[in-house]
Amino acid sequence: MSLQDRSILVVEDDPILRRFIGDVLKRKGCQVASAADGLAGLEEIKKHPYHLVVSDLKMAGMDGLELLTRIKKISPATEVIIITAFGSVSTAVDAMKKGAFDYITKPVELEELDIVIERVFQHQKLLDENRFLKQELNKNSTVSQIIGRSTSSQRVKELIDMVGPLSSTVLIMGETGTGKEVAASALRQVSPRRDKPFIKVNCAALPESLLENELFGHEKGAFTGAVQRTKGRFELADGGTLLLDEIGELDLHVQAKLLRVLQHQEFERVGSGKTVKVDVRVIATTNRNLKDEVKKGNFRKDLFFRLNVVSLTLTSLRDRREDIPHFLTHFLDSYNKKYDKNKSFSNKALELLIQYDWPGNVRELENSVETAVILNREDILKPEHFLFLEDHRDLLEDENGFREDMTIAEVEKQLIIRTYRRMNFNKTQTAKKLGITIKTLRTKLRDYEIIDKAVQDQK
Repeated sequence: MSLQDRSILVVEDDPILRRFIGDVLKRKGCQVASAADGLAGLEEIKKHPYHLVVSDLKMAGMDGLELLTRIKKISPATEVIIITAFGSVSTAVDAMKKGAFDYITKPVELEELDIVIERVFQHQKLLDENRFLKQELNKNSTVSQIIGRSTSSQRVKELIDMVGPLSSTVLIMGETGTGKEVAASALRQVSPRRDKPFIKVNCAALPESLLENELFGHEKGAFTGAVQRTKGRFELADGGTLLLDEIGELDLHVQAKLLRVLQHQEFERVGSGKTVKVDVRVIATTNRNLKDEVKKGNFRKDLFFRLNVVSLTLTSLRDRREDIPHFLTHFLDSYNKKYDKNKSFSNKALELLIQYDWPGNVRELENSVETAVILNREDILKPEHFLFLEDHRDLLEDENGFREDMTIAEVEKQLIIRTYRRMNFNKTQTAKKLGITIKTLRTKLRDYEIIDKAVQDQK
């Protein structure tokens, strides 16, 4: 990230010093805002997550220490440099213990200020690179496994290998938790843009009033609180890939602006008449049926066609059960390593987990395995260690169809109907096998209303 993209807030009650520091930073190309006291500085932080705050220690109302504490709660990634008089150095050291990056003493020397700020930005750059590398390593180690091995999953892999190297827009459809974002990451990994920005926007998480600003950015003064020009996600993704997650949630007004970007690769920031040109590959995901949304008038037909140049459909986990054992094994191995455990599935647990419908798909499966690994002390994970199976007690039968939580009446009913079926619905043989009279059997069958059910099952 260049200095031009670094935002700094100067909090200083001395107007001369505040102006001096601000001018120095502006000459370096930084985006600079200022506040005359701690309270005003805190309000600025609430509006905008600055990369760096340079704050005086001694201020009326709210001093630098309290401001530091508040900043770390609101924006932990924001670094803070404390300015202090020589006699307050011990307090400044205390501030570093509470999270300040460094301190400088008054009178402020230009060279010292330059050195400390440069150290801050180098530190943040290393953190960004480390975070990026961790994400890439994680993706590289899991993408091929998460997508699965079933026929439908193999088809998705083939399409990703085929379409990934292109610049065409891709629409990924599927239920929540099927791995749409993972598929998008895989597309980016096999593209020439793999080393360029990969920017993500959750369209469902932001209201319309914020989404336009999030996508296209704004000019200084475009609205109250817009203290500086801010780039939107399209501009940040220039040369790379933009993932529009849950695009079916977009308001029609924003859809119209998005259509223009996809057609012409240009837009205007909020509050500006200047056109910005970009080169962005767009990948969109949705859990909605966009064709139905078009018919309902909730989604623009022209935007749908523009997005649907290439489409990938990820099937639900219940429709590719052959993938489930692979996912279970993969996530169990992963969380065993993460939490230094040695868990394994019992045969019964494995059987029931494969039978389960997984309404939350792969995401639910992964969360369930992690929870079971964390919360249970036994090395063998059993059905009772997966609490969601309690809502599907029909799956918890033993090989004879009985469960531990069944009442005597339920066991009796189950025994009668199973024996009746096994005896090919012959009442005489069923009664003899059960050790009861035919009259008693007829009464039980009538009471339980299982005659029609048994005959229907036979058909």
